[in-house]
Amino acid sequence: MSGPSAGARRGREPEAGRCTLDSTLVTSDETGSHPERDGTAAPAADDRAAGPLAADAEPAPAKRKHLPVWQESIILLAVALGLAILIKALFVQAFYIPSESMEPGLVKNDRILVQKVSYWFGRTPQRGDVVVFQDPDQWLGPADAQAPTGLASVLSKIGLYPTGGHLVKRVVGVEGDVIECCDDQGRILVNGEPVDESDYLASDPGACNAPIDSSMTARGTAFARPCAWRIGPIPSGKLFVLGDNRGNSADSRAHMCGPEEDPCTKSPWVATDLVVGKVFSLIWPRDRWRWITRPEVFSDVPDSPPAELLDEVEKGEAPRPAAGAGDGDRDEAQAAGRAGLPGS
Repeated sequence: MSGPSAGARRGREPEAGRCTLDSTLVTSDETGSHPERDGTAAPAADDRAAGPLAADAEPAPAKRKHLPVWQESIILLAVALGLAILIKALFVQAFYIPSESMEPGLVKNDRILVQKVSYWFGRTPQRGDVVVFQDPDQWLGPADAQAPTGLASVLSKIGLYPTGGHLVKRVVGVEGDVIECCDDQGRILVNGEPVDESDYLASDPGACNAPIDSSMTARGTAFARPCAWRIGPIPSGKLFVLGDNRGNSADSRAHMCGPEEDPCTKSPWVATDLVVGKVFSLIWPRDRWRWITRPEVFSDVPDSPPAELLDEVEKGEAPRPAAGAGDGDRDEAQAAGRAGLPGS
């Protein structure tokens, strides 16, 4: 009995295996298409792992083509030149000092930077500003008026080389001011207020802080003495400027008309629209680099001349003599006051 039963069991095992396989195949048909039956290839393992993300992924962008080096160099150079011209036209410009007239602060051939922002939107120079301006009317000699040549000329046009043909002076008087020389201490007066300029003037300005050339003086005239003169009120849109080296500066004083110049063909004024900008930095030589600011000595000057001073100007009264003036000098000063000084 035991033999046939074991054989029967062995004979039934293959059928059970076939049922299991059929069951497995049925399950495969129920859950999805059969690859062999559909005639399609089974998806790769990597594709199955990626799932729907692989279908949504965009193709990689094409690599951007770069310009040749020589083309990039030309573009960069053009941009740099354009920025340099824009900066020079609107913001900052380089200049050099053409003479000794602004010593000791600024020495001949010093390199300076001038900023233009301070005079935007109708603002004008203030007393004490050191400014660069275009030649008003042949103030410069032929040598000083020469502009840079060659490569320097090209560089100066884009602000990379100091520009020539300009003057550098300090603003002493603005529109409406009356300038006098000088008080008993040799100081100039602006609207009747003495100004102590000792911090920036050269050590030997002369007999006073703003003498006029003796060749302009003559007894009984408005220029009787180098240290007794008055001018103003300054016309609208004009400035009165002086160099810091008063003994060696062809500034507004040198362009006042002398007693024998009739009619007067010169003018001591600088038009505000000729001003390029305000000096704000000395950049060369390197060991003298510094900022340049407006001195405080003009802060006490009144905005306009007092009524008494304007009355004296209108009547042609002489300014007070400088220190050390004798009676004869006072008589000459009174004669100068009666003769009157040009106001324009």
